[in-house]
Amino acid sequence: MWRCPAVLAPGFRSSSALRLAETRERFVTVASQYGSGHPEYKKAASQLSELDKQLDLLKASIGRRVASDYQQAQNREGMLKSALADTKAEFDQLNSRSFEYKALKQEAESDKGLYEELIRKIKEAGINSSFQNSSIRLADSARPALKPVFPDLKLNGLIALLFSALIAVGSAILADVLDNTIRDPEDIQRTLKTDVLGSLPVVKQWRGHVVPVGSNGHGHAAAGELESSGGAGGRDGRNEKALARHAPISSFEEAIRTLRDSILLSDASQRPRSLLLTSATPREGKTTTAVHLALAHSGQKRKTLLIDADLRRPGVHTRLGLGNSEGLRDVITADADWRELLQKLEGHPDLDILVGGRSSQRAADRLGAVLERILEEATKEYDLVIIDAPPLLGFAEPLQMAAIVDAVVVVTLAGQTNRNAVRSVLTSLKRVKANVIGIALNEVRKDMSDRYYYYGYYGKYYSKYYKPTKT
Repeated sequence: MWRCPAVLAPGFRSSSALRLAETRERFVTVASQYGSGHPEYKKAASQLSELDKQLDLLKASIGRRVASDYQQAQNREGMLKSALADTKAEFDQLNSRSFEYKALKQEAESDKGLYEELIRKIKEAGINSSFQNSSIRLADSARPALKPVFPDLKLNGLIALLFSALIAVGSAILADVLDNTIRDPEDIQRTLKTDVLGSLPVVKQWRGHVVPVGSNGHGHAAAGELESSGGAGGRDGRNEKALARHAPISSFEEAIRTLRDSILLSDASQRPRSLLLTSATPREGKTTTAVHLALAHSGQKRKTLLIDADLRRPGVHTRLGLGNSEGLRDVITADADWRELLQKLEGHPDLDILVGGRSSQRAADRLGAVLERILEEATKEYDLVIIDAPPLLGFAEPLQMAAIVDAVVVVTLAGQTNRNAVRSVLTSLKRVKANVIGIALNEVRKDMSDRYYYYGYYGKYYSKYYKPTKT
């Protein structure tokens, strides 16, 4: 196969190329004279083929040598590039260190100059001090004063007294502003625009129970009890303890009588024949107030009926020590005759009690219509029917009862009942057109209102033996 001589080496073109050209010319001559089977033709062809092979081997050898040289040249180039990069990095590092050296050298020269200036100043100060003579001498040593300049105890005491008074007054005003409970009758009349029928004092000894009834039918202590303690007019310790024990009970009974008269005389044209006692929330003393109102009213020889209409949590029977197996619940659920379920209290022939019976929510839902029928019949036979109702907030039946009775009294707990709760109760009662004649303020203490006092003779006589207990 013929190759272009231009790609071969110069030495090959001078010798090998010439021989190849001569052999090719001779082969062309022999091929034109002899046939392909002639020995001369075969010999010329063999020589031409041998020269071609030698030429190919030479080209391959030259190519390998050139590739090896090229690879070596690339390796040298890579080494040179790496050496150049290292040299450049070293130069950059030397350059940065040179800048740092110059900065440090400049800072050192500045510190050196400052140090030399300080040395010079010190030397000048030493030279100047050697030429000066001090003319100052100590005439007298300092002594402490006879009286301390600070603190001024009198002034500090007056300031402390002034600030404590201001803080006390501010705290009292702030506590009064933040207090949202009902505390005294004046507060009720001012904020709720409602009459206060009576204030009941605190009697902690028998809270939740009825007042013990003496031989006179009232809450006073029987004379025999006082005599057994040392005589009615005795001055020994046992008699004083008995008098002190019964003083708050008598005060409460006086307050109950005042509340009774305020209720009965609230309407000069017509006395109420049916009275409902309710409250905003539980445990405000409405059941105890209802029981004592019934006792006080029957004590005037007037026929009185007390109905426990709180069928969810009946409590009249516990105050009076009566049974509760049958009551208003049986009238509602079993259509029993309410007259047959009435109970009597010993010592009170004019008082009849209709207890609530076993608690029942279903009976409470059907209370309105049954109670209206009972009131229609009872008001013809009794001078006053007193109904102990559940708390109004959260229960529906008190509104039904309030709409069918002649008068409603709301019992509140002094210092504990929220004013907004009482306002909500009054609003609900007015919405159903109930006749709210006023509020009874329970558990009033002497520190809450100026209207707190002991009623009648017992309050004046026993006040020195009894101090109201705070609750």
